[in-house]
This record gives sequence, structure tokens and C-alpha cells, in this order.
Amino acid sequence: MAELRKFVARHAAQEPFFVGVDLGGTNVKAGVVDDLGRPMSWLTLPTNSSAGPEDAVRRMGLAVKQATIDAGLQAAHIARVGLGSPGTMDIPTGMLLEPPNLVGWENFPIRARLEVHCGHEVTLANDANAAAYGEYWVGSGQKLTSMVLFTLGTGVGGGIIIGDLSVDGHHSTGSECGHIIIDISPQARLCPCGQPGHLEAYCSATAVLKRTEEALAQGRPTSLRRRLADGSALTTVLLAEEAEAGDPLADEIIVETAHYFGVGVTSLMHVIDPEGVVIGGAMTFGGNDTPLGRKFLAEVRAEVRRRAFPVLAAQTSIEYARLGGDAGFIGAAGLARLEHRRRHRM
Repeated sequence: MAELRKFVARHAAQEPFFVGVDLGGTNVKAGVVDDLGRPMSWLTLPTNSSAGPEDAVRRMGLAVKQATIDAGLQAAHIARVGLGSPGTMDIPTGMLLEPPNLVGWENFPIRARLEVHCGHEVTLANDANAAAYGEYWVGSGQKLTSMVLFTLGTGVGGGIIIGDLSVDGHHSTGSECGHIIIDISPQARLCPCGQPGHLEAYCSATAVLKRTEEALAQGRPTSLRRRLADGSALTTVLLAEEAEAGDPLADEIIVETAHYFGVGVTSLMHVIDPEGVVIGGAMTFGGNDTPLGRKFLAEVRAEVRRRAFPVLAAQTSIEYARLGGDAGFIGAAGLARLEHRRRHRM
């Protein structure tokens, strides 16, 4: 990630300038981005969500101002601010409705309040959709005309970009890729949202660890037992380490995850027919930099070839994301840039 966050200097940057804010349950990231999607500054601060949403937007407003100063700019240089937020929302009204990881933030006018605290007009977006736009604009999807981003982490997020359109949906819940249904059997696993058979119930880090715990409870032989006995915590990183060391069970669980994931990818390919699919998030098993990450991607592609229309399987690219944790704030800035352009064309 370090090589991606090369800041462009003020004299080399292209106007207009935008600030992107990526709100997470633990941390907030903010940074200035120029008209070509190049970061000019970046900072992070704790969300401190227990202090409530008003305190958080006040500090986000200060972060916007500090990021502007760090980029060598004044407030008048910022054309617009983009905010990517988790949780259900009403984008047209700027309301945050029921964010599951932000207790007490229900029905909060987050866009209007951030506008007050930062002094700029704000574009509100779902955080995964913002990340998708970041990858589309200047990441792995920048040569694509349309793409789907999946983020594999504690849950499974997603974003769909078609042209310069982020598919937000009529009720602001579009692109919830983790909640497509891949299992309708009576034994289907339960998603954290409460519904059975969703992709997230099979391909999130939480789901992967649950399947691992079930295998351990069944007495399956595995080197994971020794690591756990030595005091290591059961994480997907530990699972990846043991898979790379040759443990059959760890390898089986990761390959099985790739097959489930390939089913979900195929479903969206048949619905959307995107030019490419991009895979990001914390659980990519090292991505292109490790043999295991490359194996995971190869298994996903193989599952897609088994299930997709031949023309889709042959012509749809499936790659890892490039921007890492920066995709959110860059994409939020990019969506603000789109709205700024639309308004100035009117």
C-alpha cells in the first residue's frame, strides 16, 4: 500500500480538488484528491462512535480542514467533499438510517451535519460503492467500462459501477453483493443480516472461521490445533499461514471458500454482464503477492468457467483490487467529483 500513497505536490496537481472521507466503525480516513484521482494528503482518526454521531461529524469536519491544509490548499480550493459511510441510508435525503456497527447513530442527517462542520457541500455514498468507484477510477478497474467490486472481510461488501454510474438503487440499497443468495437448501447457513443462504454467510472472514471451528469440533486432523494450543488466535491470517505450510484442512477451507465465491461472482456476471470483476478487502490471502492468493483467484476463475455462459467466462476479467484501504476515500472524492461535474454541466 505504501507505494500507492505517493502524494502529488500542489504545483503538479490538477484542479479542481476534492476531499474524500471514509467513515468506518473504528477509524475515519480523509484525504484530498486532485482531478486525476491522485492523493495530495491523507490522515486518519478514531471514529469513537460511542460519543455519538454529532461528535464524529464535528471531528470529520476538522479532518477535512486539516487534510486541506496538509495538501497546501485553502478551503476555497475544495470543490466538494465526498463521504462514504456504512449502514443503510437514504442517499437523496442524506440520512443515515440503521448502521449496524454504529450504535445510536440511527436516523441521523449525516450529510447536512457534515456540511455544517466542514463548510462544503457533501456527496453521500455507501462505503463499499465508494470503494468500488475508487477502484474503477484509478485502481484495477480504470481500463474498464463497467465493473463489480467485492470486498471480502468481516462481511462481504460490494459495489457496481456502470459507466460513471454507481448503482445505488431506488431505496439506496443497491449493490449489496454480499446478500445475493447462493444456497436455498433447508441447511443454508444464516447470514448476520438474519436471512439464510446469502453469500456473506459463506465467504466472509466470519463465515470462514465458523466453518474452521466446525471442522475442529469434528476432530479433523490439522496443524491448526498445535498453533491454537501455543496461544495463537484463530484468524484468517493463521488459516492462510497453515494452508501455505501445507495443512490440508486449512487449504480445503480456503479452496471451498473460493468455490462458494465463484458461484456469487457468476450470478452477478449473468445479471450485469460487467467488463470486469475486482476482488478487494482484508481477506484476499495475500492477493497476487502470495502463492495462496494466486491459488484462491485461480479457483474463483475456475468456478466461474464451470458455471458462467462461455462468452462471459472467456471475456470477463477477474482481478484483485489495487488501492487497498485507500479505495474508500479516493472513491468518495471521485463521486463528489462526478456530482460537481454534473451540476456544472446543468
